[in-house]
Amino acid sequence: MMINQNIAGLPSWDQTIAMTLQVISERDLWKRNDLRKVVADQFNLPEKTRNRTYPNNPDVPIVESRIGWTLSDLAIGGLITRPHRGVYQITDLGSQMLSKYGKHLTRNEVYQLPLFQEHQREVEERRSRKATMSQASENTTNDPEDIFNLLAQKTKDYNIEVTTKLRQQIIDSDPVFFEHLVVKLLSKMGYKGPNGSATVTPISNDGGIDGIINQDPLGTSTVYLQAKRYSKDNTVQRPQIQSFYGALQGKGAQRGVFITTSRFSPSAADYARRFSIVLIDGLTLTDLMLEYEVGVQVKHDYKLYEIDDDFFNLD
Repeated sequence: MMINQNIAGLPSWDQTIAMTLQVISERDLWKRNDLRKVVADQFNLPEKTRNRTYPNNPDVPIVESRIGWTLSDLAIGGLITRPHRGVYQITDLGSQMLSKYGKHLTRNEVYQLPLFQEHQREVEERRSRKATMSQASENTTNDPEDIFNLLAQKTKDYNIEVTTKLRQQIIDSDPVFFEHLVVKLLSKMGYKGPNGSATVTPISNDGGIDGIINQDPLGTSTVYLQAKRYSKDNTVQRPQIQSFYGALQGKGAQRGVFITTSRFSPSAADYARRFSIVLIDGLTLTDLMLEYEVGVQVKHDYKLYEIDDDFFNLD
């Protein structure tokens, strides 16, 4: 098939969407790296164009990087799924969309899907939560302050996308995995202390407590956790907080943290405040995971230099 390419000689975003979904449909399961390479090869690009890379990411060809973002969009829209880490599979919806649009499938159709719309609403909610986020100027100059602010803004926008996708990946994970995740996160946040311990309680005998963090070896200061891996629309209600408080009372505990991938109702939040229970909802959870680098890794560091005046000071 002849492919119209963009100015750089590479397939456009729309063209990678149709081709990627077509290739995925030809096999039951695909490993991510294999899939990117096979899709890229379908475009029959000249070797120099096929291997072109970004200066700050020389290990991955641009076309494969673009396909990686396409996979992300297809997964958000529900056209493909990830049954295992780094493995992709087409869904019934993906097969239907491919049958309907074929090579004419574009991001416009993907972006109109209900799951993608839900994703965008969450992105906007995260942005609105960050009320202190500075607004990048539309008319930036080469002034160092303008460049710094623009870079900071773009980084925040990128990380909002990462946290939104991260939340969905957690929701799709195993409940026991989620319990281990929150124990690790709170440990990295300093709840465990330098010589403390952190454990996930056995499923068969948790008594309403999913995790226990001792801040010292003797366990004189203990934090009890409850972790609920809920879908985004399954709001935690007051009775669930009351039940957790009852479990805390049974332990004679004074400190509790309730973590969910969804959100808390106003009455649940009010009850938690009255009894000093810390609440962490899905948006806050993934923000903290980025802050403490749990389940994520740094993709790239940018260095901004300034002149070292002391170096030129001969006095």
